[in-house]
Amino acid sequence: MKLLLIYADSFSYRTAMKTVETEPDLDQERTITDALVGFIHLEESDEADRSGIETKLVKVLKWAARKNDTDRVVLHSFAHLAESKASPGFAKAVLDGAEGRLTGSGYEAIQTPFGYFLDLQVSAPGRPTARIFKSF
Repeated sequence: MKLLLIYADSFSYRTAMKTVETEPDLDQERTITDALVGFIHLEESDEADRSGIETKLVKVLKWAARKNDTDRVVLHSFAHLAESKASPGFAKAVLDGAEGRLTGSGYEAIQTPFGYFLDLQVSAPGRPTARIFKSF
């Protein structure tokens, strides 16, 4: 898994192009403030241990959210951080599981539309904890 975390004062998205045919048709736009945005790339090797990879993901997201003094976490599937990619079904299951675990721990977890390219706008402060990269 590759994980790019950006704390955003403001994060906006709009559905632009559907890339996974099995996902529903959406025309969605949303702005989220004061949030940790996780750009999450699941790799083929992650499929060997879904529970373990999901646990690591949630722990890192909680840690980074605390570092940035927010309880709002955006989960964004971003299959552009490595060459190897997990299957769409596996990636969606991990994101759904992480969303449930975060919500159960008192976080506001928001998932961007899965299977879409999105038009994005990110406003992020210039401080060290606002940008974090993890690979595991």
